[in-house]
Amino acid sequence: MSETSDRIRRGFKESDDKRDAGLKTPEDISRCDDIVYGDDPVWQVLDVYRPKVLEGEKLPVIVSVHGGGWVYGDKERYQYYCMDLAKRGFAVVNFTYRLAPEFQYPAPLEDTDLVFTWILSHADKYGFDTEHIFAVGDSAGGNGLGLYAAICTNAGYAKHYPFIVPDGLSLKAIALNCGVYQIRVDREEDEQHRNLMWDYLPGHGSWEELELLDVTAHVTKDYPPVFLMTAVDDFLKPQATLLAEKLMACDVPFVCRLYGDADNRLGHVFHADIRTKDAALCNDEECAFFRRFVK
Repeated sequence: MSETSDRIRRGFKESDDKRDAGLKTPEDISRCDDIVYGDDPVWQVLDVYRPKVLEGEKLPVIVSVHGGGWVYGDKERYQYYCMDLAKRGFAVVNFTYRLAPEFQYPAPLEDTDLVFTWILSHADKYGFDTEHIFAVGDSAGGNGLGLYAAICTNAGYAKHYPFIVPDGLSLKAIALNCGVYQIRVDREEDEQHRNLMWDYLPGHGSWEELELLDVTAHVTKDYPPVFLMTAVDDFLKPQATLLAEKLMACDVPFVCRLYGDADNRLGHVFHADIRTKDAALCNDEECAFFRRFVK
């Protein structure tokens, strides 16, 4: 493991522990925890959250692809954010996936595909409305979700992967939050991504690999509608512009939101800090965007 990956794991954990300190499962949410969706009972596990008031109803689904620089994170770190989304009338699937350097690309995308396959196979048991499946992803999870949406809608790109998207899966819309959509490693300021790619990619960041990780290179007119957001002090803010330009060029419907202002310097993945009014606004607007596609 590179020093960068080790530093991210320690630093992100400290920040997340502080953010979530004192939070508990809301009384109005029911949860099913630690469901194994693959062969690995440690890495391939998920939770399902639903609002109790809608018990017995089939609900539209939101799948959360967590961030963490490809080397950090699990469902526990996103449980409160995901339960907060569920309160807005969705069944939310929150999953852990295999991380680098223990596992390398395309392991997270393989796991994402397994989760969607699991959802289609367990729709009746958990009350999933599989006609209305949505997803959210932030930071590196935005990269993973962005790529998976391309796999679902770009047959040429899908051929690069060892799995086949399950029959019947259609992403109605996705939300990409403070994500990374193009990765460069050739400039002095790219040192962090360069080190992360060394851990994440089998070829340690070859041109061919970085092309495969470039979300903008694989968007087509069939890409799902996107709620694209960033924040005034998000260090990945320029990435949103790159993706917005490609979505526009392909006539993909999207909304782009910049949160915060000169007096409210919101940073990277602010939306996961559910005790703040800014997170509530963002998450309300994303869920409202999804409901536009529920008939």
